[in-house]
Amino acid sequence: MQNTLHDLVLKATGANDAFQLETIQSLWSGYGYILRYGLTGCDHDSVIVKHVKLSAPGLQLPGSDEELSHRRKIRSYQIETVWYQRWARHCDADCRVPVCLAFEMLGDDIVLVLEDLHPVGFPQRRSTAGDQEIHTCLNWLANFHATFIGEKPKGLWPTGTYWHLQTRPHELAALQDIALKNAAPAIDQKLRDTPYQTFVHGDAKLANFCFSADGRQVAAVDFQYVGGGCGIKDVAYFIDSCLGQDECQRRERELLDIYFQALQQALRRQQKTVDADAVERDWRALYPMAWTDFHRFLKGWNPGYWSPNSYSERLARQVIAQL
Repeated sequence: MQNTLHDLVLKATGANDAFQLETIQSLWSGYGYILRYGLTGCDHDSVIVKHVKLSAPGLQLPGSDEELSHRRKIRSYQIETVWYQRWARHCDADCRVPVCLAFEMLGDDIVLVLEDLHPVGFPQRRSTAGDQEIHTCLNWLANFHATFIGEKPKGLWPTGTYWHLQTRPHELAALQDIALKNAAPAIDQKLRDTPYQTFVHGDAKLANFCFSADGRQVAAVDFQYVGGGCGIKDVAYFIDSCLGQDECQRRERELLDIYFQALQQALRRQQKTVDADAVERDWRALYPMAWTDFHRFLKGWNPGYWSPNSYSERLARQVIAQL
């Protein structure tokens, strides 16, 4: 397989030689690796190889949580290839993503050869985010959502994100908060009913953004859960990935204002036919729903973690009361 990957990289880049520089990370649950290859004799100094082994984990009992998770992961990698082949080209410098240089199915394996973002101005990952990084990522999300508003997610998840209600029956069954469990279908339906559907990244956490050295430019990676949906779901998830509960509450209006200002500008710049003010009114009102929808998944996934006085718990009680 190492020789096959080597030959695929040469074919994709036209390089004279290719050599593995490092293993960047293993994929979740043993599904493969992300590798960096160095190159000589071509326009690229390096590329990223995402090698997915669909048959690596053994199948579990039909209908079990493990079997459902396995099928979801397989589908997510297949969808990521569609994203790079069909949709990624629509992203411009304001919602930068890697260029896909090649894609191959090798038996039960998927191999993507992707542009390395490090040498083209995005060399840094952040484990914590300052104001500049948060602002930059919210701007990326706004431009991404504006780019795909009104599009049908052909070949992608009909409903993006890895936590939406239909894809997480075991976490719902484990949820001990009966009021939240009973409200979950209505919350999900509210998010589905918005007339302003777009594509969501689906896993827009801080770890999936690559930054310029000054934090003013950013590109996003990891499109396994990209699909249709309400853009505010990405925003709630991203903010939750950056800040503690108290700060999420304190800065809610400030951060939403930053996002919606960028969204309105992007919609107008791209000459979208939707009413930008109407989109903002609708999505801003759905922010508590989106937050509570993700909280529903987390609380079923890790039932004993949540303090009754946390921001997420207080917001969930407000949403349930409104319903």
